[in-house]
Amino acid sequence: MTTLPTSWRYADAFEYLERVGKMPPVIICCAVNGGIQGKESNPALPETVDEIADSVDEAYRAGASMVHIHARDPAHQTRPATTTDVWLAVNTAVRARCPDIIVNDTTGGGPGMTMEERLQCLAARPDVASLNLTPDMSKFRLRARPAPLPDPHPEVVYDECVPFSYHLVSSFARRMKALGVKPELETYHTGGGWVIRDLIAQQLIEPPYWIQTVMGYQTSSLPTVDNVLQLVRELPDGSLWLCSGLGVHQLPMTTLAMLLGGHVRVGLEDNVYYRRGELAASNAQLVSRAVRLAHELGREVATPRQARAMLGLPPAPASSASSVSSASSAAIGAARAPGTAAGR
Repeated sequence: MTTLPTSWRYADAFEYLERVGKMPPVIICCAVNGGIQGKESNPALPETVDEIADSVDEAYRAGASMVHIHARDPAHQTRPATTTDVWLAVNTAVRARCPDIIVNDTTGGGPGMTMEERLQCLAARPDVASLNLTPDMSKFRLRARPAPLPDPHPEVVYDECVPFSYHLVSSFARRMKALGVKPELETYHTGGGWVIRDLIAQQLIEPPYWIQTVMGYQTSSLPTVDNVLQLVRELPDGSLWLCSGLGVHQLPMTTLAMLLGGHVRVGLEDNVYYRRGELAASNAQLVSRAVRLAHELGREVATPRQARAMLGLPPAPASSASSVSSASSAAIGAARAPGTAAGR
């Protein structure tokens, strides 16, 4: 029996038809917290090192094979971490609980950071790090954070642009390559394709290219079927495609990606609600729904080992323990087995 490649032209009708019923396992990435919202938006959103590690563990047991992390400043939980030692503490705590999960740290960071501060996570040796490809312009209202939460603040209106340029993106990619960290290429609209091709021309990235289409973010492409198809048509050969949708668009965008054979990102960074008017109880709840959806659509859920092989990563991080407990293994296996409904 011929094994079909896990990367192809996702929007090509004939390649799609060839793969119906034979799609590869879906990689579920859980974006656990983000760099802006906190418990004022959802009490389940993790902020401290232990909260992040616990939330990752729950998402991992539910079926996530990759976790996207925004470390927070321990002295100011509403602010992003700006030093490598904080990132080391977070990554170490995560890997102590989930030895083989793919750790994906952000270089997008949060408001007010310098470019060098955004790079501090890389020395903590994540497997993957996000790499924004274009300027990041946003305007939004952040709800008030009341006491007794740490660092209370009134309602805040953000209106700023993070000025990523060709030079900055290349310098980030060069640092990642030197440290053996795989970039997750964040494209918000079709302009990101120009930057991807520039990175390939400079030999700063290697296939399989791990590319996320971010749908529904301000100044990104509108979260529609047509726009998703246009974005994936422009991906270079050798791409693995991950899709995220913000807020109410998370479920339709990730469903579309699963149908087309892509991979998905869910989690409290992108959506603090489970359904309209109902806050999500945890990151694990959002991952569990993605697992159920994958099984209903006839797709297996990738284990961390499978995801590592698909992405061209080492079988396990050097610091990982050789195995997890038999109880954890059984729970994780049940979440990923085809046709098994994971509980909320």
